Amino acid sequence: MNTFQEQFHREWWQLNDQHVRALAWLITSPDLLDKDSAIWWRQLGSLDVPDYNQLRNWLFHLDAHPSPLHEALKIHRFLRLGHYAENLLTYYFSHEGLLYAHGLQVHNDKAETIGEFDYLLFAQGGLLHLELATKFYLFQQQLPKSSHLRQASSTNSPLQASPSAPSVYDYLGPNLNDSLGAKMQKILQRQLTLSQHEAARKLVQSRIIAARALVKGWLFYRSSEPKRVVSGVAANHCLGFWWTLAEFEQLAIPYALKLERLQWLAPAQVSADEVMDKSMILDTLQRYFHTDSTPVLVAIMKKNGDLMQEFCRGMVVPNDWPDKAGQIQR
Repeated sequence: MNTFQEQFHREWWQLNDQHVRALAWLITSPDLLDKDSAIWWRQLGSLDVPDYNQLRNWLFHLDAHPSPLHEALKIHRFLRLGHYAENLLTYYFSHEGLLYAHGLQVHNDKAETIGEFDYLLFAQGGLLHLELATKFYLFQQQLPKSSHLRQASSTNSPLQASPSAPSVYDYLGPNLNDSLGAKMQKILQRQLTLSQHEAARKLVQSRIIAARALVKGWLFYRSSEPKRVVSGVAANHCLGFWWTLAEFEQLAIPYALKLERLQWLAPAQVSADEVMDKSMILDTLQRYFHTDSTPVLVAIMKKNGDLMQEFCRGMVVPNDWPDKAGQIQR
């Protein structure tokens, strides 16, 4: 099976800088969602790379001289993954001469914040409003307890499902505090409508011709169950697995790497002395779950020459996570 990780390593194994690899992933990875699906109201966008060879040359040069990128990323210990991804893409848009504004806040007459444009990009005929979402969700379908349909609060929303069909609401955040469906409802109905607000029109003098969401990330499926086909999700999206800690203990693992938040984007590639064998990763996870219930992203690694490369990834969750997920009303 030719996985996304294998494709990525074949294309980008020569990139050594973690942040340049993350940028390469952001630009070239498949979108998480199917932009042609009717449920998204034609409001999804994609990154257009007009000259792939030129992109490769630029990324390899950046990898050899990464200091300007590092300075632009403003990395600190509390930096959120979403802001990290935004800053990476800002650097790319700026390099391409596309960036009109990033993180532009819109306020009303009382100086209250109405919203914020992730990006305003130069486009033919005006500006494009682009919202970036970089998301990681675990699929756990819940059979409905009644005939209630899982749907957005607006009756005009296309984000709805039959009582038995899997839907984007069955993709749950690791901490169980949101879902892919709820996130997309917010983006489509609130964030992408910002340019229609009178205060935004006053602030941005140029014409905003369109608003689109760019959705990147990874979706995780229980390894003991077949992968489901879910309406609105791209067929070729980046995917991994999820296991309870007890299930993870039963896996045959050659080497593994516990991924910190800012390592979640691109498939991991490290030196041999940075990985753990099975006993070490199990000990690390068991100690971790003694004091923390937040799921952990683990890369399963294999040796390739002098490098260790990710060939599979998955979320390890506390043993009671599935029961808690089943109690959530989608």
